[in-house]
Amino acid sequence: MGRLLLASLLSLMCVSAWADEVEGPHVQGETFEYTTGGQTYQGYLAYNASDDEPRPGVLLVHEWWGLNDYIKHKADQLAALGFVALAVDMYGDGKVAQHPKDAKAFSSQVMQDWPSARARLEAAMSALRQHPAVRENRMAAIGYCFGGGVVMNMALAGMPLDAAISFHGSPTQVVTNPQPFDGLVRIYNGQDDPLVDPEALDSMADALKKDGADVRVVQYPGAKHAFTNPDADALAKEYDLPLGYNAAADAASWQAALLTLDEALNQ
Repeated sequence: MGRLLLASLLSLMCVSAWADEVEGPHVQGETFEYTTGGQTYQGYLAYNASDDEPRPGVLLVHEWWGLNDYIKHKADQLAALGFVALAVDMYGDGKVAQHPKDAKAFSSQVMQDWPSARARLEAAMSALRQHPAVRENRMAAIGYCFGGGVVMNMALAGMPLDAAISFHGSPTQVVTNPQPFDGLVRIYNGQDDPLVDPEALDSMADALKKDGADVRVVQYPGAKHAFTNPDADALAKEYDLPLGYNAAADAASWQAALLTLDEALNQ
């Protein structure tokens, strides 16, 4: 037997032995119901079922399309990394838009009634904190597009979060009575995004800083709206929307977000 082949076999044996000894994360995903205002909402909860220790909770707020597979995949990713992730249902009954007109109508209805939206978020946060897998004293929120605007407003409203992270979020301010927020706010935006008004983004960042938040806005050159969504190019073509996936911006912003979560929730 040649030395190279022998070395390869020994290497494989070592890898196999290590695999037998170390168990990776077992991500469990399930429907997670919570109720407010007489209506039931069907979120998606993901956690590592093989982990016996309670872990920090992360709320995920979907794009304007609704609670679809994209946001559920993000929840699974976070669960594999040691968080308990709840992708919330902002529209009720797990409703998902099939056309941009519907998505715009659904998301506009939510943002035009912030007190009701806040009640849904508070119900989701309360239910998440009570889950046995969650370390209830730590929580963050992450949002995408419409959801990014939601989490920025959550921070502006002074909701009990250690971090609020927005990816290509709409910076429309709907909170009329801002409250102090001493957590981290990270806003990851595409520099070539025509759907995010730069002045509105600056205004949102300034309002958050004024109320005590640690705010950082990161612009990614060449990135358009929905730059983290691999389906963005197909959606842009189908509906003639100014969207575009950007793998480099996606990877860089995701890594930055994970570092923020670690800083806010684990240290």
